[in-house]
Amino acid sequence: MPTVIATHDVKDTAHWLASPKREEVFGPIGVTGIRTFVNPHNRTSVGLIMDVPDMDALMARLESDEGRAAAEYDGVLVETITFLIEE
Repeated sequence: MPTVIATHDVKDTAHWLASPKREEVFGPIGVTGIRTFVNPHNRTSVGLIMDVPDMDALMARLESDEGRAAAEYDGVLVETITFLIEE
């Protein structure tokens, strides 16, 4: 199961950190080990590490109505999302 790093910008870091949406959206597709990170020099730049059993399922979930709604709820600026995948 690869470990994935995702980085992006958010509108409100405190709201993003407290949000239950990551677990609600990613948990059902088997994503585990989600840990959040914040850039100390630019607090709207955030990231997370997660173990992803199926990258296709993750990408489909992100592009689904549920995934888009969760990103909007979390204040994620989707155009800034970058993924790094363990090889």
